[in-house]
Amino acid sequence: MTRGTLAWVATALLLAALAALLGSAPRSALDWQPGLASSQPWRAWSAAFVHWSGWHLAANLIGCAVVAAFGAAARVPLRASVAWLVAWPLGHAALALQPALPSYGGLSGVLHAGVAIAAWQVARHDEGRRRVVGVGVLLGLALKLVLESSWSHAVQVVPEWDFPVASLAHLTGALAGLLCAVLVDVLRPDSQP
Repeated sequence: MTRGTLAWVATALLLAALAALLGSAPRSALDWQPGLASSQPWRAWSAAFVHWSGWHLAANLIGCAVVAAFGAAARVPLRASVAWLVAWPLGHAALALQPALPSYGGLSGVLHAGVAIAAWQVARHDEGRRRVVGVGVLLGLALKLVLESSWSHAVQVVPEWDFPVASLAHLTGALAGLLCAVLVDVLRPDSQP
C-alpha cells in the first residue's frame, strides 16, 4: 500500500472516529453557524462531527468506509489526502453563502469532497478503463448535484431521513474537493504516490 493510500484511509478513519467520539458532544458548540464563523472558526472543522440522529451518523460512517475504499482502489497519491484535508473546512465555510442555512452538521459535505478528489485523480492520471471510471464518477456526482438543485434551497426534507438534508453541503463539499484536487495537481504535477 502506498503512502498516499495509507494517508487517504487514515483521513477517512480519523473522520469516522471523531464523528463517533464526538457524537454525544453538545451540537450547539460544534455545528456550523455562519454567524459565528469569524469568532469561532473551528466550526468549519467540527461541524463534520455533529449528527442529528443515530441514522445520520450511521449513514455517514458507512460513507466514510465507501470513500476510503474508493480512494484506496484508486491508489490516490499523498497530495489527494492533502486536498481532502484542505477541502474539509472550505466546503463548510462556503455554506455561509446561503443565509437560509442557519446551522449545519454532518460528514456528507466532506465525503462529497473526497469522492470528487478521488475521481479527479483517476480521471486525470489513470489510463484506459480506470480513466473511464473516474470520468464516470465525476459525471455521476455532477448529475446527483444537479438533481438535488441545492442552489435553489439549502435544505431538503426527504421522507427516508429523520433529519433535514443539507444538500447545499454536498455541492460546496464537492466543489471545494474538486478545486483542491486541481490545485494540488497544478502545484505538484509530477509528485509521486
